[in-house]
Amino acid sequence: SPEVGGGGDPGGLRVASGSRGLGTNASSPDQDVPLPQPRGLSYVQGNVTSQLLTKTVGQCLDDTAQRFPDREALVVMHEGIRKTFMQLKQEVDQAAAGLLELGLGKGDRLGVWGPNSYDWILMQLATAQAGIVLVSVNPGYQAEELEFVLKKVGCKALVFPSCFKTQRYFEILQQVCPELQGASPGALKSQRLPALTTVITLDSPQPGALQMHEVLQAGASSPLTRLREVQSSLSCQDPINIQFTSGTTGSPKGATLSHHNIVNNANNFGRRLKLPTLEPRIVLPSPLYHCLGSVGGTMVSIVLGTTLILASPSFQGKKTLEAITRERATYIYGTPTMYVDMLNQPDFSSFDLSTLRGGVIAGSPAPPELIKAIVGKMNVSEIVVGYGTTENSPVTFMGFPQDSLQQKTESVGRILPHTEARVVDSETDEVLPLGTPGELQTRGYCVMLGYWGDPQKTHEAISEDGWYRTGDMAILDEHGFCKIVGRYKDMIIRGGENIYPAELEDFLHRHPQVQEAQVVGVKDQRMGEEICACLRLKEGQRSTAEEIKAFCKGKISHFKIPRYIVFVENFPLTVSGKIQKFKLREQMEQLLKL
Repeated sequence: SPEVGGGGDPGGLRVASGSRGLGTNASSPDQDVPLPQPRGLSYVQGNVTSQLLTKTVGQCLDDTAQRFPDREALVVMHEGIRKTFMQLKQEVDQAAAGLLELGLGKGDRLGVWGPNSYDWILMQLATAQAGIVLVSVNPGYQAEELEFVLKKVGCKALVFPSCFKTQRYFEILQQVCPELQGASPGALKSQRLPALTTVITLDSPQPGALQMHEVLQAGASSPLTRLREVQSSLSCQDPINIQFTSGTTGSPKGATLSHHNIVNNANNFGRRLKLPTLEPRIVLPSPLYHCLGSVGGTMVSIVLGTTLILASPSFQGKKTLEAITRERATYIYGTPTMYVDMLNQPDFSSFDLSTLRGGVIAGSPAPPELIKAIVGKMNVSEIVVGYGTTENSPVTFMGFPQDSLQQKTESVGRILPHTEARVVDSETDEVLPLGTPGELQTRGYCVMLGYWGDPQKTHEAISEDGWYRTGDMAILDEHGFCKIVGRYKDMIIRGGENIYPAELEDFLHRHPQVQEAQVVGVKDQRMGEEICACLRLKEGQRSTAEEIKAFCKGKISHFKIPRYIVFVENFPLTVSGKIQKFKLREQMEQLLKL
């Protein structure tokens, strides 16, 4: 079975299927065009006229620095940092040489734990340059969660700021590693985290820890010959990043991605947006520890030479709008919640968004009303919806900028190049007719190597012939457009009727007073489950449960009208801004005393 080893040896890594000898060169931007799709069954395949890249992350950075040495690569507004591609490459080399000098080597794991910063990106690229596997650690993790992920992948080094907002990172780590107090920097011996030897802080000095400037000093004083030797031994199929899935079911799993996974996903993602023809400036409010930030942000910039702008350490609607105005940004990314917050800024109309043209909305279902508002009020005429999973590096479906507003509001677009997708009966894996809801499965270069140290979970997620089971319910139409109708585990079964929350949420968003709608199933003795709609109203608006039910009558089937309607101020979110439906369900069952 496909697997990723644990401990010191990542042995048995699978080479992503679907990259069957499709060549080595970059495609020209006009080759990603919608293909005619086979009729009858729910199966689609992306364009393969372009060729997959066989470069490592480091080779992409080297090539881009050669092509655009003086172009701005990175603007980090909250730190006052600007770097050209050549400056970034030189600092990445220095940091990579420093990590090697400190005793880290190819295949070792280094965790980055904290909000968006220049050092986050520096470590992302320096680890890739030195063949070290970057572990993206959720900045919101507390001691128990931190211990779990560091132990799971055997992290040898951990990089973080001393604190951010209420998160006191050093104190949290000390709960797991009391030995830090007496340790010499770089030689930690921890009972609970035996692999961890090196702790690096980004700011103030701490007991037992090195500081980032010492890493750079170590790199500056060592010749680059060792780094060049390591680089020449790297393969694009090597693991380079472990991203922990949010763990909405059980413990988080470490999706392990290769250079090949993320370089090609960034290339296909950026070309679908037509970025290579534009010299774009992209504002990224999404967290870097998340796949959309690290691949759609950093990697798109490194592969295609786009300018990446970080507005703040964690998302702030006002700071994001300021960044667009000040930096004359042309593209914006975000989750639906982020766009809602930007549109709702009290001084929204004072920002100059005239330079914007395109963007991506991803991470959770985007209601049609929101997409219309982004086009109409934010000037983002070429907005596209993106869909994917961490295990798919991450994006598999995406709109074309030229799609109609209706196509954008009713689907997550079409399959990306070099990727296959099908909709199947989840029990039998039989491919279903077009237009029939079933489980979405994907296959191709984008499928992860596996879950780190978890062959069993990897085997459950990826079939013998390379199909990844997304757990999402989807419908494919005859033009290849995909509509996500919900998660298998979110589907509500009310008295034997299958109800898809996404469909109801779309409907409830049409209500003039509703800002955001989330629908969950709650326990019911008679029906098994009942529908509960949780609604956040627009500022200054009021409504009642009776009024909402009256709005539904005659427009949707009677069995789809929510039994419970609860007005809420906010929703439980993951750090990356995704709504946690399982927590919302628990909250509602407690509130309704079910």
